[in-house]
Order: sequence, then structure tokens, then C-alpha cells
Amino acid sequence: MAATPSSNPIVRLFNINTSRERGGRNLPLWRQLFIQAICLAIAVEVMFPIMYVVTLAFSSQTSRPSSLQLIPKELSLVAFKQVLDHPTANPVSFAVLLRNSLLLSVGVGLTALLIAVTAAYAFSRFKFQGRAFLMILVFVPLLMPAVGLSTPLYLLMNSIRIFDHGKLIFNLRDSLLGVGIAMSAGALPFAVWNLKGYLDTIPKELEEAAKIDGADANRVFFQIVLPLSAPALAVTFFLGFMGHWQEFALSWLFLSKPGDYTLAMTLYNMTGQYAQNIPWNRFSAMAIIVALPVAIAYIALQKQIIGGLTLGGVKE
Repeated sequence: MAATPSSNPIVRLFNINTSRERGGRNLPLWRQLFIQAICLAIAVEVMFPIMYVVTLAFSSQTSRPSSLQLIPKELSLVAFKQVLDHPTANPVSFAVLLRNSLLLSVGVGLTALLIAVTAAYAFSRFKFQGRAFLMILVFVPLLMPAVGLSTPLYLLMNSIRIFDHGKLIFNLRDSLLGVGIAMSAGALPFAVWNLKGYLDTIPKELEEAAKIDGADANRVFFQIVLPLSAPALAVTFFLGFMGHWQEFALSWLFLSKPGDYTLAMTLYNMTGQYAQNIPWNRFSAMAIIVALPVAIAYIALQKQIIGGLTLGGVKE
């Protein structure tokens, strides 16, 4: 039985259906306003620290303002120029820091992708003894905190050293290569599971038809499976790149030479023991420079990223 409309005009106003879908779920005005208020509160909470950092970055003063400012009173680029010219007291240029961050993030993304796609294909297509147990082993690292795995990785990488007449000439732990291997180990579990879910949705009949036409296993994989998996491959690489562009914990634990430092490590180096000694305008400018590339790429490609993640969510 349908509810009797109220004679009170205010009640009728707040019960107006704001949903434009015919035959769909009703969305009264009061509920719409409530949802919008919650979204507005979340937006304010998220934008507050961002606006504060932007205000500090465009300031010519190194100290924090005595009063809370969320709108820049000046548009000075002095802090950005200082960061790009000489980020810290270490004799390392911004170009070197950018190169190290790119080498790690791109290298880890590609390495994890190349290994994960072959492992995911094996888990998706082949039936072999111990398959379920191996899949569980791949999944277990996802349940552990990344910092918890840093100690065994540190000891493992530190054990691989090269000496020349008793002099240490190479330590895998204290190198970008060692950090990249450690990061790749952390990126592999998610990459394998994400790609396996997508590969399960590719019809096996396509591969069987290619084999009937004379294609061998390698040709099927490279010319049939990989092109069809392009959306999932792109998303997996991009998520691996984003996750390690700002990686700090492993880099700070492993690396000791300033020439191997990354942008995230340099940002931490700009802080001091006391707040009054921190150049807040340069620190904020560096934070924006580090975060801006990934933020822009994510905003521009968020539809593709979400679409690539959900493509393997339903098995057809």
C-alpha cells in the first residue's frame, strides 16, 4: 500500500524524489542533501592539507606563517627554483634524484610485470601439482606489512658483496639494483593475482583455435594472450609505478650513498630535528614536485585504471 502524501509543504519538499531514473530507487531530497553534506565534509578534510602545502610552497618565507592560511597571499616561485637548482646540502642535483626515482619506479613496474604475466598465465592455464599451494604462497605476502619484510630482504641483499683484495667494491644492498630487486619482490604478489583474474576471462577457445592453425605455445602467448591482456598489463604496470614512485622505507633502509638517493629520500632529508629549522617553503615545493606527476597521471587515467581492475572481476 502506497504511503499517503503529507499535507505539510515542507515535508513534501524534502520528500521530493531527486533521482531521474524511472522505475529506479527513490532518492528523497533530504537524503540527497545528507549525502552531499558528507561528500562536502570529506572534500574539505582532504583539501585542507593540500591547500596548506600549496600556500607554503608559493611563499618566499622559509618559516611557517603565524596564522592559518589556506589561500596563498603571494605567488613566489623562489622555493621551486631553489629546489630545482640545489634540493639539499648534499652535492646531488635534482636531475640525478629524478633519474634514480624513475629508474626504480619504471624498472620495478616493468620487472614485476614481466615476471607476473608469465606466472599468472601458468596459474590460469596449466594444471600442475602444488598449484593451489603455490597460489597461496604468492598471496601470503599481501597479508604482511611491507616493513615486516624489510629485515630479511636487508640481510639477503647485504650478503651479496664483491671484494677486490679485501676492499669492498660492490654491495647489492647499498645499490639501486638491490633496492629494485627488493621492491620487485613486494610488487609481484599483487601483480600476479591481478593478471590471473584477467587471464581467466580470456576464452581458451581462442588459444585452441590458434593451435589448430599451427601456432606453437610461444606464438599463442605472444600473439594471442598478450595483445588481449593489454588493458590489464597497462594497469598493473601503472599501479606498480605509482606505488614505488614515492617509496621511502626500503630506499632509506638500504641506501647510504647520496648519489643513489631518490626524490622521496631527499624530501625527508629536508626535515630537521626542530620545526623552526625546516625550510617550509622549499619542503612544500619539493612535496608538490614529487606528488604532482603521479597525481596528474592518475586523474587523467583513472577511468582506464578502474576499468582495467574490474575487467577481471567477473568471469564470463
